Amino acid sequence: MTDHPKETGAAGVLGRFRAEAASRGLPSAEVAEWIRTVLPMAGLADRGEGVAAGRFGGDPPLPPDAPDPSSPFVASVDCAALPPGAAGLPLPSDGHLLFFVHPDLDADGPDAGAVRYVPAGTPTVPRRWDGDREPFEERALFAVPGTLSPQRPEDFVQGRWSVPELSHYALARRLDDAWQDAIGGEDADGGPREDAWFRLGGNPLTRNTHPVRYAAARSGPPGEGVDDWVLLAAWLCGSDVEDLDDGVVHWVIPRRDLAALRFDRVQVHVEI
Repeated sequence: MTDHPKETGAAGVLGRFRAEAASRGLPSAEVAEWIRTVLPMAGLADRGEGVAAGRFGGDPPLPPDAPDPSSPFVASVDCAALPPGAAGLPLPSDGHLLFFVHPDLDADGPDAGAVRYVPAGTPTVPRRWDGDREPFEERALFAVPGTLSPQRPEDFVQGRWSVPELSHYALARRLDDAWQDAIGGEDADGGPREDAWFRLGGNPLTRNTHPVRYAAARSGPPGEGVDDWVLLAAWLCGSDVEDLDDGVVHWVIPRRDLAALRFDRVQVHVEI
């Protein structure tokens, strides 16, 4: 690892990565492509200070005339409490986004009720989900310092080369190593922040299937491609789901639908 000046912010992170990659002799074209695929991410955790930016678990706060949820409630996010532009998404400036999912592998696919938007100032009351799963333990969520989210090496390769070779995977791992050394570890400024187990924006935390590419391929109309879809949120289930403690849930949506606050085409992807 090369010793680089500790500049702060996204520009500092990317500058350190460029220098680290150059010191390792990595191809400049692939370094530029890696940087192009890095995305901002707004992380939330149940530890923090100041005003809460959301709430995990409990019963969802819904308007009295809203339909009953079809899935367990996971979390609500106060859009006004997020740093502007932190997630790199066309999020509303205020109001609350509510996330729902059955945290099991059978939940994978389209789910028109998986995300709801409650405008600011709307009267709400807690609504119990009429299902066989108890509400998750309720706790406040706090915004963690803004981070950058790189692609996983495997996703980088599959997005970069139509017919990947073993050398491409080796190069992607070297790029990822340079990134991790440049940010000084996963909890440093610019890293993925493992304490942020609920996230808005960023790149998917995929292990097998890329949820954004998969959603676009199976649900997009003619003329709509993968670039028209975005990762809205991701949840690292952890100990909150005993039978899916190593699981990850992704909520994916067309970008223009999110900007229009339309959530009927949300796709949920669950994997372990």
